[in-house]
Amino acid sequence: MASKTKPDGGIVETIKTVVYALLIAGVFRTLFFQPFWIPSESMKDTLLIGDFLFVNKMAYGYSRYSCPFSMCPLTGRILASEPERGDVVVFRHPVNGSDFIKRLIGLPGDKVQMKQGRLWLNGVEVPQEPAGTFEEVYERQGPMGNLPRCENGPVGEGGLCTRSRFIETLPNGVQHSVLNIDANGYGDNTDVFTVPPGHYFFMGDNRDNSTDSRYAQTPGGGVGMLPAENLIGRADRIMFSSAGSSMLYFWTWRSDRFFKAIE
Repeated sequence: MASKTKPDGGIVETIKTVVYALLIAGVFRTLFFQPFWIPSESMKDTLLIGDFLFVNKMAYGYSRYSCPFSMCPLTGRILASEPERGDVVVFRHPVNGSDFIKRLIGLPGDKVQMKQGRLWLNGVEVPQEPAGTFEEVYERQGPMGNLPRCENGPVGEGGLCTRSRFIETLPNGVQHSVLNIDANGYGDNTDVFTVPPGHYFFMGDNRDNSTDSRYAQTPGGGVGMLPAENLIGRADRIMFSSAGSSMLYFWTWRSDRFFKAIE
């Protein structure tokens, strides 16, 4: 005599399948990818406030901050591959513990300097070519309500905020956009920084509005020379973008930035 299937058997199996799928997705996320939401304008115009992306945690192997739970040592890195100059990287701030995103400019042993707003690497000026003007409305942006800094400021709310845009070509051929607000800002003229072994030098693409390796490590934001173990992963692609104070405001979605590669 054939056995009868319990009427709720299908529901139970469906629930099990969903739970297993969520667990697998959670493990996949923990091991390989980490979501990151852009909170500030330090990487404009490459990344805008409200861009949402996934960080490739396996790009450089495991570090103490990319490794899940207790699977990796408390210090150092394992299975590491060398980050490349020009990569856009998420890392753990060495003092305050928050996650930052910047562009990798200096490798171990490099000498980095800013002169009148221009980048010099190992005694050679990094070439820049004018690339028009970055324009946006002067208004509060994102959940934190940040107001942009403008080269043509002061600008009234609702006015047009502009910044000069340049294409910078790094020694390895990587090209990326940088913005300028002034040519004599606090970080536009620096001493020569020598990147020590096992460390990296990062800068934001919005050069005059980025607290990065040009500034000494402080709880308030200076990154200084970043230890390799603080690397989390590489940002490769924007998955979603919203210009509003909430991602639920669909009328503020930037559909032209969905799935856009990060250069």
